[in-house]
Amino acid sequence: YRKFCQANGWQATLIDTNVGDDGGYKSVTMDVKGDKVYSKLKWEAGVHRVQRVPATESQGRVHTSTATVAVMPECDDVDVTIDVKDIEMSTMRSGGAGGQNVNKVETAVDLLHKPTGIRIKCTQERSQLKNKELAMNMLRARLYDIENEKREMEEREKRGSQIGTGGRSEKIRTYNWKDSRCSDHRLGQNFPLSQFLNADIAPMIDAMIAMDQEEKLREAMKETMA
Repeated sequence: YRKFCQANGWQATLIDTNVGDDGGYKSVTMDVKGDKVYSKLKWEAGVHRVQRVPATESQGRVHTSTATVAVMPECDDVDVTIDVKDIEMSTMRSGGAGGQNVNKVETAVDLLHKPTGIRIKCTQERSQLKNKELAMNMLRARLYDIENEKREMEEREKRGSQIGTGGRSEKIRTYNWKDSRCSDHRLGQNFPLSQFLNADIAPMIDAMIAMDQEEKLREAMKETMA
């Protein structure tokens, strides 16, 4: 995704990472700014399934793992109202590189939204105030995303849409290392795995946009004829 952002001239900033016990990452949070970011990346939301033979597998068996991608647009204060009484915030010292300022000053912010249980930790900025502002923006985006997903699900149920919901529980692609194949389950098409690994995902996204536009056109024609 960083390669794809770079290819589109977008600014991608790493906000937070959670390193796994056996290497890799448990979670990664990024902030992406640029032209038409959400309208393109929203089609990446969902469950991505990986099938490959791990280095530790002695029998050559294929293992399946999944990664969930959530894409949330930024929203304004008027879009989501947050009661300060629902927020529990604590501060801590940031880890990693950054010099004496990072080690001595509690700049990292750990924010908990009590009604939903959403927890956000921000360590990116060297200022506690900036990290707090960033955490609040991320919380606002998540709450907006929850409400927006509910509305979209209701609308798609009314329309009987066959296109993916964009929800986090929806399996959208499978990446098969053994066959060097990337399968998009919404499009019903296969692509070379190398195409995705090289960040050449524009054809997949463009195909999803075209499919969505075709469905909306069919719905508009049905409403006109009704």
